[in-house]
Amino acid sequence: MLKAVGITQRYGKRVLFENITMEFDRGKRYGLIGANGAGKSTFLKILSGEIEPTSGEVILQNGLRMGVLGQNQYAFEDFTLKDAVLYANRRLYDAQKEKEKLYMEGNFEDEAVNNRLAELEMICAEEDPTYESDVRIEKLLEALGFPASMHEEKMSSLTGGDKFKILLAQVLFPKPDVLLLDEPTNNLDINTIAWLENELKRHDGTMIVISHDRHFLNNVVTHILDLDFGTIREFAGNYDDWYIASTLLQKQKEAERSKKLKEKEQLEAFIRRFSANASKAKQATSRQKQLEKLDLEEIKTSSRRDPSILFKPCREIGQEVLEVEGISKSYGDESVLKDISFKVEKGDKIALIGTNGVGKTTLLNIITQNLEPDSGTVKWGQTIHTSYFPQNTTDIVKGDMKLYDWVQGHDVKWHIDEIRKCLGRMLFSGEEQEKSVDSLSGGEKHRLMISKMMMDSANMLIFDEPNNHLDLESIIALGEALYNYGGNVICVTHDRELIDAFANRIIELKDDGSFVDFRGNYEEYIEQNS
Repeated sequence: MLKAVGITQRYGKRVLFENITMEFDRGKRYGLIGANGAGKSTFLKILSGEIEPTSGEVILQNGLRMGVLGQNQYAFEDFTLKDAVLYANRRLYDAQKEKEKLYMEGNFEDEAVNNRLAELEMICAEEDPTYESDVRIEKLLEALGFPASMHEEKMSSLTGGDKFKILLAQVLFPKPDVLLLDEPTNNLDINTIAWLENELKRHDGTMIVISHDRHFLNNVVTHILDLDFGTIREFAGNYDDWYIASTLLQKQKEAERSKKLKEKEQLEAFIRRFSANASKAKQATSRQKQLEKLDLEEIKTSSRRDPSILFKPCREIGQEVLEVEGISKSYGDESVLKDISFKVEKGDKIALIGTNGVGKTTLLNIITQNLEPDSGTVKWGQTIHTSYFPQNTTDIVKGDMKLYDWVQGHDVKWHIDEIRKCLGRMLFSGEEQEKSVDSLSGGEKHRLMISKMMMDSANMLIFDEPNNHLDLESIIALGEALYNYGGNVICVTHDRELIDAFANRIIELKDDGSFVDFRGNYEEYIEQNS
């Protein structure tokens, strides 16, 4: 269906990937993974034709349609929601719009007008033979959280996150033969992600998706494309299958490398010892040839680096942790939170979940005393020291200072050596620590914020969607760190693997203002509510 032939991409002296040749088959759903900066999005853009590779070509089988998830959320501001989705089939969209205009303004006594209407009807029948396009668009929009009353509203009335949902509906609507998706779960809540998984599992063409959501990859993909060392290796199975296989392969290679290094050392020692001895010269020459044949470069482990996240509480938590009593909050006429009450006890690690816009961030802002409620109280225990990861971290982490200076700016008593160790744990090498904060990417800013939180030594950690901008390795490391952490946690996230990793209590805010407080893990919560 889709082929990449000899694809190479260079930027100056830097080679992202080289001479990639592979075929993407019908019926396979590929998850494209790799470290941040490896070139995943670039490779997807090359496949879509958005950018030209340095060399090589992409071949799409004649007659097949390709669908690409758009990234420009503001490209359809003057369109209604329905029209923005319909626009994915440009031929059908143009025919319907011209037909509507002729019916409103056309002279039906003019034979040319009637002939054109007949032609447009033929186009609509060809593109939508079952006349179900309107129904499909309505179902897609409703599944993504847009009720029928909103379908004729303008795109300009939506928030950025909701605009992205429309782009998702747009790429799914035509049911393309080849589907290319870059981070489709961004801005989606847990329920919508589950719906999307079911939609994609029914896709019978070819699909290539980039995602940092491990649960999503495990549920959706049939194959993994691992972009590493400038090439792509294909594995059959989902992300966990790949992880097990690649870990085993890496350990085998490390063992082989250790064996070869030992052999190399023995050969070098022999050569040094006997090369000056005439009677042993022949053996030394033979060993030299053996040494030259040892190819250590061939045995490569992954270029990925896993962060080492470690949160250490500064002190033991007392019996009183946090009591939230009767919290309510409205914005204008819209009530967001209604009489929310719960008590956090020692050892609680809470996942705060709910649909987008239900008030999770508002509740965290009230708990952290960054926002006043309309009514209700928040009472913290005397022993509690908090550290907060806000949703808008990429806007907060800024400035032209060096990374360690930014961290130390939060507490001058923190020792620079400890700060550098924390930065190193979050994969900032000595040289990278000299960069200015403003030069960091979104993912790097998140890692810097986590470095600062490690220095906080808090016994209560509060996170608002920390997995945004983090790669899979960092999300897994964060989940393990929260699981091993000796303090309390409240975390807003839509990443189910992260929730599964640490949460022993689930609080779900409902759209009607009520909430559910469940003691147990997420899997148990789903079982009880299914």
